[in-house]
Order: sequence, then structure tokens, then C-alpha cells
Amino acid sequence: MSFLVAEWRKLAIFNYEVNPTILEKYVPHGMELDLWNEKCYVSLIGFMFLNTKLLGIKVPFHTDFEEVNLRFYVKRKEEGEWKRGVVFIKEIVPKPALTFVANTVYNENYETMEMRHNWQEDAENRKVAYQWRKKNGWNSIAVVAEKEGKDLLEGSETEFITEHYWGYAKINETSTNEYEVTHPRWKTYDVLNYKLDVDFEEIYGEEFSFLNQQEPSSVMLAEGSEITVENKIKIT
Repeated sequence: MSFLVAEWRKLAIFNYEVNPTILEKYVPHGMELDLWNEKCYVSLIGFMFLNTKLLGIKVPFHTDFEEVNLRFYVKRKEEGEWKRGVVFIKEIVPKPALTFVANTVYNENYETMEMRHNWQEDAENRKVAYQWRKKNGWNSIAVVAEKEGKDLLEGSETEFITEHYWGYAKINETSTNEYEVTHPRWKTYDVLNYKLDVDFEEIYGEEFSFLNQQEPSSVMLAEGSEITVENKIKIT
């Protein structure tokens, strides 16, 4: 049985090209950075969890909720094949129980904050926005995109960002948690406009404060799908 079954929907994705050296201390044991066209990315992603089940059970008041995460991309060679995955700097959710389970079971770095979202559609466009609040006030990301979805293009930047199917969490210098995330290839929507108001220093620490002055390299909106998060294994 999968550890978690849910839908991830309307993923607003803001990608930043960064110097790989700032991520070195976050790279788990056994991993190396996964680059796209020699570029090292971190991604700020907001989306909705819907119809969530934990070990097959719907937990009251914890089935539908927002998440915003900051992540980067890694890979690991196993039996001659590359496993391509992600590592999370921080994942923000609105429910303390979610934070407790993820941090305890998977050794992730979740934090609980007040959150909200807004989805709108008209005849031509769709608007997707996510907000989360810390001491200094509300942070927000928002995109306006075309209404019709498109298939992923082979070899595209969007394919690179969305087609990572493993999660990795650093336990210590000699061990790592690994878990598989399953989902089909996602359709995406061409982004027409975006708005971002995020205090990266307050949310993610001084080492990421430079993102306050940096425009994203690209902005994407993916439809998402049903997903599963499988049980972890420990790599030593």
C-alpha cells in the first residue's frame, strides 16, 4: 500500500538559476546535482493537495490543502541507471499534523503557516494564486495562463522540471531517505503573465535572500494529476 495517495493540481512553478555551491550542504548522501543544459535550478512551487489519503485513510480536515515548496534537483545512479529526484529546502502547509508526520516519518523540513489559494477561469484564461503568511505578512505567487493544456515536449525545460520521480531527504552525512513519487506526464499551460511577492530571506533564510532581487528564469503552470508517495527506504 502506498504511504500517501492524492491529487496534485494546478502547480505554479517559478524557476531560478543559482550557483550550485549554495546547494552543496543540502545535497544528501549518495546524490549529485541534476542540471539542465548546465544550469542549476531551484524551483518555488505552489499547488493543491486534493482527495488525500494516508495509508488508504482520509483524515478529516486534512484531505484538501495548499502546499508551497522550494526544491532543487538531484540524481543517483543505481545499477547503471539514473534515478532523477528532488530535495526540498522547505515545504509549507497549513496543518500542523501534516508537518509533524512529514518531518517525523520522512525527515523532511515542513513548516506550518496560514495559507490560502484562488483559482479562476474565464473563456480564454485561467488564473492560479497561492498565498502563505509569516510574521512579516503575506507572501504570494500568481500566474495567468492559457486555458487549454498542452503535452510536454521531449527535452524541454518543462519536462526536466516536472519529470523527477524520486524524493530524497538528508538524514545525516552518511544516510538518506529515498521514496518514489508516481504520476503520469502532466499537461501544462502557456503562462501569459505572473506576479510574485515573496520574502525569500524571511521564509528560507539569509542564504536565499539574493532571490529577492532575482527574476525567475522561467514560470510554468502544470495541471497535475493523481499521485502516490511510496514508502521510504534508507540509503547508507
